[in-house]
Amino acid sequence: MNKVMTRTAQRRPGTRPPGRRDPRRPGTTPPRTPTPRTPATRTATPVPADTAPDAPTGRTAPGAPLPPRPTDLFADRLLAVLSGQRPVHWMLRHTAGRAYDELARLAERGPLRARGVRPVVRDIGYYVPRRGAIEAFARIGAGDQLRAMAFRLEQGPDLRWRCTAVELGGPRAPRTDD
Repeated sequence: MNKVMTRTAQRRPGTRPPGRRDPRRPGTTPPRTPTPRTPATRTATPVPADTAPDAPTGRTAPGAPLPPRPTDLFADRLLAVLSGQRPVHWMLRHTAGRAYDELARLAERGPLRARGVRPVVRDIGYYVPRRGAIEAFARIGAGDQLRAMAFRLEQGPDLRWRCTAVELGGPRAPRTDD
């Protein structure tokens, strides 16, 4: 089994996530370090087909922050919708198949809304059943309450990740065949 934990308990619960570092903003430019100019550093290296979604691809400069993993992005996006911070249609272009219907049904109940405390993603883990598919889970914390969320991501022919299934801890809704 290839279960991988991607987030560790680096932050204390209830604290804000680190701010975005934008090199275009004044005063926040990263320090420049001279890098040798060789053909290997100027060209992008091909990504192996069986690379995990969080493995570095060789396309970033040394010392530059890695781009966020698709599991992290989708966990935050799903949390925003299920906690009522964003509308359901915000995920329309990021879903495929029945996932949008499942998400709309879940969001109606507002299962991750908490009074006074904003829910945060505490931990994420994932499993890669095949190339181009990721099954992930996230632990969502809001104060003393801890919930579980599971979702599946699939990579389309355009190489974009889309959510194809969403579930929360608790009884499953009956599935109707179309």
